[in-house]
Amino acid sequence: METLTQILSSAIESEKLNKIIFSGKRKKSIEYSKVTVRPITLKGEYMYQAEYNFDKKVTHKNIPYYETVDFALDAINTDFKQINILTEEEDIQILASKPDKPKVIRRKNDKPRTRGDLSHDRKKHYLIKDNEPCDFLIHLGVMSPEGKVVKKHYSKFRQINRFLEIADACFDELPKNGTVRIVDFGCGKSYLTFALYHYLKIIRGRNVKITGLDLKEDVIDFCNKTAKELGYDGLDFITGDIADYDTDKADMVVTLHACDTATDFALINAVRWDTRVILSVPCCQHELFSQIKNSINEPMLKHGIIKDKFTELLTDSLRGLRLESCGYRVNMMEFTSLEHTSKNIMIKAVRAENPNTDSMQRALKEYEEIKSFYSVHPTIDMLEPAFLHRR
Repeated sequence: METLTQILSSAIESEKLNKIIFSGKRKKSIEYSKVTVRPITLKGEYMYQAEYNFDKKVTHKNIPYYETVDFALDAINTDFKQINILTEEEDIQILASKPDKPKVIRRKNDKPRTRGDLSHDRKKHYLIKDNEPCDFLIHLGVMSPEGKVVKKHYSKFRQINRFLEIADACFDELPKNGTVRIVDFGCGKSYLTFALYHYLKIIRGRNVKITGLDLKEDVIDFCNKTAKELGYDGLDFITGDIADYDTDKADMVVTLHACDTATDFALINAVRWDTRVILSVPCCQHELFSQIKNSINEPMLKHGIIKDKFTELLTDSLRGLRLESCGYRVNMMEFTSLEHTSKNIMIKAVRAENPNTDSMQRALKEYEEIKSFYSVHPTIDMLEPAFLHRR
């Protein structure tokens, strides 16, 4: 007679297993009612995944292939009295009220059961797709002429799509008719600026006027040359400082990795122009590092690396409150994975059509209280006139 170990080992080690279902709790105190184990592949590795069914939730646990037999034996010995093993060719039911004397019932399938796709990697639905040629990505060397993303640039490809995913969720806030005007402060080599133009103009068919601004003349010359070669009318780049730039209107302002107070000046300009959507990923938040004074937090702030990280969070929190005090709905969100850059917090601010004065005043009060608590005076203070204007 086959033992439980032999039956489970044979099923788990075969390539025909569909799933194993553990049911019939041995004790009422066991919180989950059923466990289902399935084979999966995750990042190219073959393993098993256990799905735990609770009363109001489902949780999952990944199990290395070589531990699965022991996992199954432990489950039947301590938690469950019944096992159903479903393979491509047969169903095996094991009744194990007494694990050392199991009753085994086998039944051949009338029709073969297929396992399907075992891949458990999350499939990304990119707005700009791999294996589909995209003119600006080819021109910038991110993609081959055949549309294949160059391996060493795949993180940039993901970043571009993540940015477009966030921007796409804001497009309903932009004007429905006419030309959409966008300013990108600190555009650098402008991968994301070109992506924004491509998506709005070529994919969505909107009329756009996008201006990229940066201090480096050689970068600006390269970007203008690239835009001309691509035939991207309505996309231009100029050399200049964020604090000094002026325009009469901008529907969206983008500022990604503008260093230290450059982010503040970009936000100040955006609010002054009554910009509808602001997307900002701050960088190098050094301004408040030397200003922070707080006896309560001194035991924490005496460590330079802790103080540096805390300064980043404090700076961006104050920026968010200041924007709220000016009538914006603010979300702080992850822009890219930490494995690519530690500068991964995006401030997404959308101007409210009818801002609530009480909410604006509350945000300003919280802003002032935090400033006072840490004895800081950030550049974003300059937004005060905009707030008074809104009131």
